[in-house]
Amino acid sequence: MGRIIAIDYGQKRTGLAATDTLQLIANGLTTVPSGTAVAYLVNYVSGEPVDAFVVGYPKQMNNEPSENLAHVEGFVRRLRKALPDIPVTYCDERFTSVLAHRAMLDGGLRKSKRQDKALADQLSAVFILQTYLEGTKYKKT
Repeated sequence: MGRIIAIDYGQKRTGLAATDTLQLIANGLTTVPSGTAVAYLVNYVSGEPVDAFVVGYPKQMNNEPSENLAHVEGFVRRLRKALPDIPVTYCDERFTSVLAHRAMLDGGLRKSKRQDKALADQLSAVFILQTYLEGTKYKKT
């Protein structure tokens, strides 16, 4: 089995997370500048088998798409063009930033580390991936 990669796309930074090869555990991968995210993923796929990409779908609390959706959709078009054989799906990303900051607090990180936006983006990608894995697990049973 290949890995599943989760993507928390932002206008400046993109957080990435990946599963293990058994697709059981979500781990933070890295955070890259958004302008280089597709190139990073193309390079990553050249060295690791990847079965799917899961992209955070930005919604507001009223279930309407957020203003960042146009940027996310543009990124997905570029990703699909660069890697057409790997399926791309969306996963609701509401609350992932809140969960990431909560995890940093609960993990006892110092204030300076908690203010690291790159770490927060990477953790948000982990929560997107975990949400996706849990959703597919229940669909299989």
